[in-house]
Amino acid sequence: MKVYGITNCNTVKKALDWLKAHNVAYEFHDFKKLGVSTEKLNEWDSKVGYERFMNKQGLTYKQLDAAVKDAIKTKDDALQLLQQKTSMIKRPVIEKDDFLFFGFDEAVYSKELL
Repeated sequence: MKVYGITNCNTVKKALDWLKAHNVAYEFHDFKKLGVSTEKLNEWDSKVGYERFMNKQGLTYKQLDAAVKDAIKTKDDALQLLQQKTSMIKRPVIEKDDFLFFGFDEAVYSKELL
């Protein structure tokens, strides 16, 4: 299982604490240190659509210049921006076999990861 996120994100911290408390093994991928590949973003997009993991509620998106927001016309525009600004990816991202989830939800984690 792989967990993608940012170490100083409170939601990521909650998720990692939950995984540790339930003895769920995982590999952590830090967006800030390792970035995210175009291939990975395209894979996620093909499974759920980029709208599902592009966090428009977060500070990073809200601080974007209006012209940058308006320039997001296509999937490729969105994925390119997400690759440049990984803080805009809803996190944590959980990948386990065919399971792909964005965010933290104890009920979903209990059902899918235990």
